[in-house]
Amino acid sequence: MSSPYRESHRESQESFLLEPPAPSAHPIYGNYRESPPLDQGRLSRPPGLPDLYNNRTLSDLIPGSISDSTLLEAPNGSYPAFAPGAHSSYSGSQTRSSSPYPVPSPFRSQETLRPLYPDSPSTYFKRDWAKEGQIAQLHTRDDQEFIAGTKRWLYRWFAPLLCLASLSMYWLYFGLRITFIVDAQKLYGNSFPLAWAFVAIEISIAVPIFMQTIWSLFILKKRHRPKLRLIGNEVPTVDVFITCCGEDDDLVLDTVRAACDLDYPQDRFRIILLDDGKSETLKNVLEEWRETCPNVFYMCRPKFPGVPHHFKAGNLNYGLDAVHNLPGGAGEYMAALDADMIPEQHWLRAVLPHLLMDDKMGLACPPQLFYNVPRDDPLCQSLDFFVHVSEPVKDALGVAWCTGSGYIARTSALAQIGNFPCGSLAEDVATSTLLLGAGWKTAFVHEALQFGTVPEDYGGHLKQRTRWAIGTVDTAFKLKFCLWGDQVKQMSFAQRSSSFIYAFLSLFNIFLTLSIFALPIVLVANKPLVAYSNDTQLRWLIRACFANVVLNRLCEFILYIPAGYTTGQRGSRYQLWMAPYISLCIIRSFVLPTWLGGQRQAFKATGSIKSALNERDPKQRAPMYRRLWTILVNYMAGFHVAYVYFVLVAVTISTYRTLVVQHTLRGKLIGLITHAFWPPLAWIIVCSSFWIPFTYAVDPPTCPDREELLDRDPKTGVCHPKPAAKKIAFAPQTAWFELEYSFTTAFTALVFVAAFFY
Repeated sequence: MSSPYRESHRESQESFLLEPPAPSAHPIYGNYRESPPLDQGRLSRPPGLPDLYNNRTLSDLIPGSISDSTLLEAPNGSYPAFAPGAHSSYSGSQTRSSSPYPVPSPFRSQETLRPLYPDSPSTYFKRDWAKEGQIAQLHTRDDQEFIAGTKRWLYRWFAPLLCLASLSMYWLYFGLRITFIVDAQKLYGNSFPLAWAFVAIEISIAVPIFMQTIWSLFILKKRHRPKLRLIGNEVPTVDVFITCCGEDDDLVLDTVRAACDLDYPQDRFRIILLDDGKSETLKNVLEEWRETCPNVFYMCRPKFPGVPHHFKAGNLNYGLDAVHNLPGGAGEYMAALDADMIPEQHWLRAVLPHLLMDDKMGLACPPQLFYNVPRDDPLCQSLDFFVHVSEPVKDALGVAWCTGSGYIARTSALAQIGNFPCGSLAEDVATSTLLLGAGWKTAFVHEALQFGTVPEDYGGHLKQRTRWAIGTVDTAFKLKFCLWGDQVKQMSFAQRSSSFIYAFLSLFNIFLTLSIFALPIVLVANKPLVAYSNDTQLRWLIRACFANVVLNRLCEFILYIPAGYTTGQRGSRYQLWMAPYISLCIIRSFVLPTWLGGQRQAFKATGSIKSALNERDPKQRAPMYRRLWTILVNYMAGFHVAYVYFVLVAVTISTYRTLVVQHTLRGKLIGLITHAFWPPLAWIIVCSSFWIPFTYAVDPPTCPDREELLDRDPKTGVCHPKPAAKKIAFAPQTAWFELEYSFTTAFTALVFVAAFFY
C-alpha cells in the first residue's frame, strides 16, 4: 500500500524583526492596562456593533478570579521554523505545483497587520514575544467547572481501583465459565456448542465496556493542565477560519458575529469565512460588514471538473494558502470553527497560552459542547462522556485529539505534515495523529469555550455518526493502525495504543452486531446455555456473576461522575442500537465491491442536513405514520423492531419448554436460570436499547426554536446560548431505563441469595 499522506513542502523563509524595546510591565496585568486604548471607531464588528471589548481587564473577563491568579512566564527562544505545506492527499498526486489554485505570494506570517489599523496600540510580533506577566493562571486545573471537591476526589482515587476490581472479576467470571464448560464436556462426553456461543455473546457485549475500563485505569496518571488566560494587547496573530457548506445563513452569521465579538485585539486576528456552499447572501452580508470590520473576509474556492476538492480538508487548505495573499500575510496560528459553533468571548485567550507555553505544542483543542440537545438526549447526541471522561485521560497520556472545531494550531506544525490531510472523512483525527507522529504535542483544554448544534433529526444523526466511524477506520487503515510507518515513527506507546484501540472498537461493531443477532437463535434452541459438571460449580458461577455485576455497577457510578451517571448509561445503550448501522457502513465502505452494494464514502456536513420529518418541531412535525415509515423502512430501524420481537418470542419458547420438561420446583428454577434467565438478564438491556429507534419515531422529543435557546443582544445581534440550554434536561424516560438496570441488578442479587438454599 502506498503511503496515505504524501507531503510536499516549500522551503521555510525566515523573517527577521528588530528587537523591540522592553515594555514596562504592570506588576499584575503586564501591559494589559498600560497599553494605549484601542481606537473605538475601528473596532472589528458587524454594522452597528457597539464598543464592547476594547481594553478590558482580566477581572472584567472572569469576575473575582484575578486576585487568586498566578502569573506565568512563557519560555523564550525560537519557535519551530515555519514551512508552509503543500496540498496533501492520500494519492500523493496533488502537490503545490499541480494545485489548481493561484500560487500565493511569499510567506509573510511574521509581518504585522498594524498598517491596517493606524490608530491601534503599539504591538510587536517576534519569536520570543511572550513576556512575564502576559499569561495568567486562573486555576491549577482547567476542568474546575466540571468536576471539583468530593467528586474529584472520588473519581481520582476510587475510579481506578473499581476499574481494576471490575476487570479482575471479568477475567475470573469468564475464566470460570470456560473452565466449567470444559469440565462438563469431559464428564458427559458431549460438546456444548450453545454454551460456547452464549459465552462468546457475553464476551462480545462486554468488550466495549472492558476496553473502556482498561483505558480508565490511566485516571491515576495526573493531568497537568492549568486554566490560563492570555492578557494584554501584545499577542500573536491568528487566522480564524469558519467553514460552511450549505448551512442556514442565520446559523453561519451567528458564528461570524460571535467571532467578531472575541476579546482579542482586532489588528491581531482575522476572520475568514470559507464557504463551500457559494451562498450569495453570505457573500453580500460580509462585504457590507467589511466597512466596519476590516478583518472579516469571505472566500469561496473554485472547483474544477475532475479535480478532487477533498471536502472540509480541502476547504481549510485553500484558506491556509489564500491568507498568504492578504495584507500582512498569514498568522503564526490558525484557528477553526464549524459553521454552527458559537465561541465564547475568551476562546482565543484561553487556548493560545497552552501553545505559547510549550514550543512543541502543535495543536490545542477545547471540547465540542451543544445547546440544542433535546430532553434526555434519546439518541445520545451529546459528546459529554467522550469530552469529560475519555478525552482528559487521553490528554494525560499525550494523545489529545483534534475534535474538529474550536482548535488552534501552530501553522508551522501543520506545514510540516503538509497541512490538513485530504482523502479522509475524519480530517481532524488524521491531523492530530500526523502531528503526534511528527513529534508535535497536542493538548485538550477542558473548558466550555464553544457551543454548537446537534443534527435535528434521526437521519442526520445516523449520517454524522457513521461518517465519524468510517473516517476513523479509514485513517487507521491508511496509517497502519499507527503501529508502524514513517508517519507515526515519533509516536509513543500510549499514543499508538490509543489510536489502535479506538479504530479497533469501530471495527468491533461488526462482531458485536453478529453476537447480538445470534442471541435469539441461542435462546430459542432447546439446549443449556450454562454448562457445569456439578451444583458446586453452578453456585460459584452465580457468585462470580453477582460479584461482577455489583462491581460493574459501582464502577459505573464513579466512572461516570464527570459526565453524569445518566449520560454514561445512555452511551452504553447507544453502542448497542447503533452497532448495526456502523457495521453496515463499514462493510459497504471497506469490504463489499460496488456490484454487491459497496459504495464510495460520501460527505455531508451536519449543519446542512435538513430534517424531512421535522420530528422535533411540534408545529411542523410529520404525522406518525410518516415518521414510522421513514425511520423503520428508509432508515432500516425495522430490523431493530423485528429483533426485539424475535428475542421476546425466543425467551417465551425457552421458558415454556423448561416449565413443561422439568417437574420439580428446583428443576424448573435451575432450568430457567441456565437458559433464558441467566443473570443479569442481558437480553432485557439489549431489547430496551434496540427499542429506542421505535420509541423515538412514535414519541420524538420536542425542542424549542433555536432562537429561544439563545441570549441575543438586541443592539449588536451577537448571541450566546442561554445557561439552561447548555445542559441536558431530565425526562421520565431516564427513570424507566434506570428501573430496568435496578431490576436486573436486584434479580442477580436474588439469584445469588437463593444459591445458598437450593
